[in-house]
Amino acid sequence: MGSIAIGVDVGGSHVSCAACNILEKKYLPETFSESDLDNQGTAEEIIDVWSKTIQATIDKVGFNNVSGIGFAMPGPFDYANGIARFKGNNKKYENIYGLNVPDALRKKMGLPDNFPIRFINDATAFAIGEDWIGKASGSQRSMAITLGTGFGSAFLCDRLPVVSGAEVPDMGCVWYLPFQDGNADDFFSTRGFLNRYFEKTGTQLKGVKEMAKLAETDAVAKSLFDDFGHQLGLFLLPWMVKFGVEVLVIGGNISYAFPLFGESLNNYLISQDADIRIAVSELKETASMIGSSVLVDESYFEKVKLLLPQMS
Repeated sequence: MGSIAIGVDVGGSHVSCAACNILEKKYLPETFSESDLDNQGTAEEIIDVWSKTIQATIDKVGFNNVSGIGFAMPGPFDYANGIARFKGNNKKYENIYGLNVPDALRKKMGLPDNFPIRFINDATAFAIGEDWIGKASGSQRSMAITLGTGFGSAFLCDRLPVVSGAEVPDMGCVWYLPFQDGNADDFFSTRGFLNRYFEKTGTQLKGVKEMAKLAETDAVAKSLFDDFGHQLGLFLLPWMVKFGVEVLVIGGNISYAFPLFGESLNNYLISQDADIRIAVSELKETASMIGSSVLVDESYFEKVKLLLPQMS
């Protein structure tokens, strides 16, 4: 087995994967593979698409050079044992509930029984990727958030996720914490943005990208982005101070609109004398593939596997 690890990012409507050289800390873009899939498909259909996509990347580097596969997987998921825990309320992947994913993939792909296939929460994988070769590289304490369909988060100290203790919310997740009339996920997500625009105008937009374009001329859209940045600072700052965050990395689809809310976020932090660097991810989804591939590094995995039971 070689120095190449495969990182897989499982999304709601697609699966992406690529290889990384974990010894040289290099992402290998030429190995990228991606497939669309129906998350309401049967377990067999889903495993089939995942395995074909992974195989396409393995074929580009040669199986003998590959030392394992790491998955960036949304929850709920049993990350320690590789068992899917998706239920009806997620509206995705319910048909693989209870499936032992490593066993199913090894069988489908003809892999040895002991071939490493490992899993971690997708937001945590994003944070690890950013820490490894992205915007958080070189920092001791960082926070990474993904803003999109949902609100993902992870806190890292010395390269490792922090998922318990007084410095972070439970599991390192902020999405479920109370905010305004609901929780943070209700506000800091695509649906939160679109709902607020609808409440003010009666117009239902398709996505934040459409709203960002409108913000050039639409005062309501512009004011909602300004408010978003301010509220994001207000919500995150207590936790960032508690944890001692040096850099906050922002990813997810909403991060593309950072020019519209970044100034108000920074202004709020400055007004509170917070010395925290804000960085927008350049790696985007690639960070999740990179972060999950790092799980194949045995010395790293020995430390991180103790934390997996506390993620869900």
